Order: sequence, then C-alpha cells, then structure tokens
Amino acid sequence: MDFDFKADPSPWSEAAALAHSLAANGFSGMLYTEGAQVPWMMIAAAASAAPALRFCTGISVAFPRSPMMSAQIAWELARNTAGRFRLGLGSQVKAHITRRYAAEFDHPAARMKDYVLAVKACLRAFRREAPLQHAGRFYSLDLLPEQWTPAPHDFGEVPLDIAAVGPLMCEVAGEVADGVHVHPMHSLHYLENRLLPHLARGARRVERSVEALRLIVPVFAIPGDSPEERASLERRARMQIGFYGCTPNYAFQFDDLGFGEVTPRLRACLRKGDNEGLADLVSEEILQHFAVAARWDDLADRLIDRYHGRADRLVAYLAGQSIRERPDTLPKWGEIARAVRAA
Repeated sequence: MDFDFKADPSPWSEAAALAHSLAANGFSGMLYTEGAQVPWMMIAAAASAAPALRFCTGISVAFPRSPMMSAQIAWELARNTAGRFRLGLGSQVKAHITRRYAAEFDHPAARMKDYVLAVKACLRAFRREAPLQHAGRFYSLDLLPEQWTPAPHDFGEVPLDIAAVGPLMCEVAGEVADGVHVHPMHSLHYLENRLLPHLARGARRVERSVEALRLIVPVFAIPGDSPEERASLERRARMQIGFYGCTPNYAFQFDDLGFGEVTPRLRACLRKGDNEGLADLVSEEILQHFAVAARWDDLADRLIDRYHGRADRLVAYLAGQSIRERPDTLPKWGEIARAVRAA
C-alpha cells in the first residue's frame, strides 16, 4: 500500500515546502480536496518541489465544471508531473452544488457516469485516438479543432477516480472509474458488506474485474504513546465522525452497526451548533469502528492488519493537524509511511 498525506489549503509556497518535507520523510504522495481553495495550483507547486511524490484530487467537484475543463486540467497536470497525477472527481452534496456553485444536481449517480465518460472522451481526443464525440444524457461534446487541442505528451493515460458512498454511485464507479475515493467515515463492515459488493455489481455490468479498481482510503489514524498524546487527534476524529453521522448519506453506517439511536441526538447537536456535543456522543465503541488509535510503534501494524488487501492507497487524514501541533512528529509519521509502503 502507498501512504499519502491529506493536505489542507495553503499558499503555494507552503504547499511546496510541505511536499519537500513529506518526500524526505517517506510519504508516497499528497491528496488535495477542493473546498475553500481549488487544488490545482497547490498541486503544481507541490509537484515542482517533490518530483518523487504522486498527487491526486480527493476530490475536485465535478458538476460545476464542464467535462472539457476537468479533462484539460488533468491533462496539463499529468504532463507536468510526468504522469504522477490522478484526477479524483466527486458530486458534493446538493445544497453546495445548487446554492454555492449555482449548478445542476439532478440524478447525481447517472450524471456522474455521464460526466466520467465525457471526460474520458476528451482525453481520447487529446491522445488523438478518436475525434471528440460524446452524446450522453447530461453532456454532449463534439467540437475540438486541432488548434484547440492540447499538445500531446507521453502521460495521456490519466487515471480517473470518483468518490462513492451509496449503492448507485458505487455501481457507477465499478462501471466507469479507475479508482474509488472511499469516504473517511467507514467501518470494515461498510467496506465488506456495502462498498465492495456494489463496486463488483457495477463492474460485472461491463464485464470487468472489481480488482481493477484502486481503492484510495482516508483513515482517521490516531498515534500517541499515551491517552494524553492522542487526545487532540482523537477529539478531532470524534467531531468529524459525529458531523458525518448527522447526514443520511453516511448515517446508515450507524444503523448497520447498531448505533442508530445516536443519529437523532447528533442532529440535535448540529442544529444547535454544538460541535463539542457531537464529539461527546461518539463513544469509544463507535470510535473503534471508524478510527485506528495506537502507540506510535504499533500504528503501522494496525493499519496493515486492517487495510492490507483492501486498500491501494491509505491517506493520513489527521497527519496535518498532528504535524502543525507538534512538528517533531513528522519523522514518526514518516516511519509509519515507510512501514506501510513496505508491507
């Protein structure tokens, strides 16, 4: 397995300095999520500073952009990173798409399938394999004069991943994606009984093997040699799990594990803006399903036991907070990265 770092928004110079440090300490790559800042320029800065790292968007928001725009960005990043870039796309949630981006959200799983196929059609045209031609339910593209076609390069097979949680989006991923961004709130029960079966169902429709998909898995990894040392990251993990557990898209996992009675209480805290209350409702038993807490020397083995054979890339969701609070922990994270990569 590879071991990546989930990067936070930052000035480009900081992205470059961080990438250099991560590469020196054994990380495989960096994952950038589109939120308060678009990821493209940070990835460009980081990639220039760390030629050994791989980069992915986990995720960039698909629907507000034309598939052509996403394909062009991916093409340029693939060229300038010498193939060290994966394009990760996600649907986001309806409120953000319609009210923050003023874009359309109807039938998100069907729209995402059409979007991915449209991006792939663009990439084929960029590779000069076929004229641009895509006529789908939501997107149609059929005009790409040579003077508007990006210059060819040797890294045109750009991997395209999507974020998937529910059954319909997982089946779409199984059909058309190269990889899947698993949600950070996941249990092993979810991976084995929901995610993988639905990915396999989608893959069977097009007679492909589900093993062809790469699973990119963010993990609430919480290292520390004492409860006090783990307290800050543990609190953050509880808060994130509580926040995600308020949302119907993710709360079904509580039901699956027998914690369904917690969901209404979490939603009451969210309505009041009580983040501390959210964290308090995530019990130790719940935390153990969704996070991995261990001593520094034991964490790599715990991650390997949990994810080896399931994940292709692990992403340290909380490492950024850990390093900001204690810069001296970076070499320790590096030891974990090297151990996971060697497994």
